[in-house]
Amino acid sequence: MKEQILTNAKLILRDEVINGTLLIRDGLIAGISESQSQLPQAEDLDQEYLMPGMVELHTDNQEKYFTPRPRVDWPGHMAMATHDAQLVAAGITTSFDSVALGDIIGDSTRVEKLDAMIRAIVDSEKQGITRASHLLHLRCEVSFPDLMPLFEQYIGEERVRLVSVMDHAPGQRQFPPENIPKYREYYQIKYGLSDNEMDGFIRVQQENSARYADRFRRTICEVCHDRGIAIASHDDATEAHARESAALGMRVAEFPTTLEAASVSHELGLNVLMGAPNIVRGGSHSGNIAAKDLASAGVLDILSSDYYPSALIQSAFMVANMDDNPYSLPDAIRLVSYNPARAANLNDRGEIAVGQRADLVQVNSHSLMPLVERVWSRGKRVF
Repeated sequence: MKEQILTNAKLILRDEVINGTLLIRDGLIAGISESQSQLPQAEDLDQEYLMPGMVELHTDNQEKYFTPRPRVDWPGHMAMATHDAQLVAAGITTSFDSVALGDIIGDSTRVEKLDAMIRAIVDSEKQGITRASHLLHLRCEVSFPDLMPLFEQYIGEERVRLVSVMDHAPGQRQFPPENIPKYREYYQIKYGLSDNEMDGFIRVQQENSARYADRFRRTICEVCHDRGIAIASHDDATEAHARESAALGMRVAEFPTTLEAASVSHELGLNVLMGAPNIVRGGSHSGNIAAKDLASAGVLDILSSDYYPSALIQSAFMVANMDDNPYSLPDAIRLVSYNPARAANLNDRGEIAVGQRADLVQVNSHSLMPLVERVWSRGKRVF
């Protein structure tokens, strides 16, 4: 049996921080002690923090490496290796790489690159190219007419462990009726449409949502329940949205846009997920509810790095240091480890406890920001 000893560390457990020693045996946590080891093979962590490896439920960080510039395709395994290296260096040891099934336009890069990206993610894991554990998060655009053939094609992939349902049509979720002018402004510039073309674009999106969204949403939820795959809502804005998501058996409420939707989701047992960049920047870039306000209300359950991996550890320590919220340091670390793992039915990781995977992060609590010093995945040093 291979044994490792990490001693003189501040161990961030699920509910407390203790000074002590961690024993790792064959990639699993085998013992926790509040004493200091005197064995010569013990590694001294110099009183730095040792926390669970972080679990990322929603990142599309890999997209920038598959298409580093417009019309530039990068080899899939190289793209995944670079994406993985960035995650590991940020302390993320489990990543749900998010891929979009459908888009608001049918010929987008996301749709065109979908199969190549999924194949690269799956094969990179099989070939041992990646150091973090990579799983798949299928993001289903329910107002996309051709969604269901894509969903049926990929839902059987072994690494699919999370599915979210989205509706980005004007008048829905992120773009309620009062925000349609913002929708118009953003997409008219993005796609270079004339006023008349934009009118037609909005009309088509609204018609697609009315025709497909409810039916696709319900079908997808039924399939995921049958397969034991966790489901997430996306951009819920009202109490009615939150109650619908709960009634459909969803486990995660991704990026609710209002305090009302977040509070009701949390009350009904959904794990409220917000973006770590929202915490770091002090608010939402799109004008929605600030994640710090949900923390102050005690209804923040999970943080996701979304598009900026190193924001995850930064945001957790920022939440722990806020004056006006109820989150202790162990509470805040659960937002990026235990809570996302359990929400996605991963029961073998996400906390420092005997029997759990030895996915670990050594953190230097520098005065400017927490710094990732070393990372282990299943007891193997990967950073």
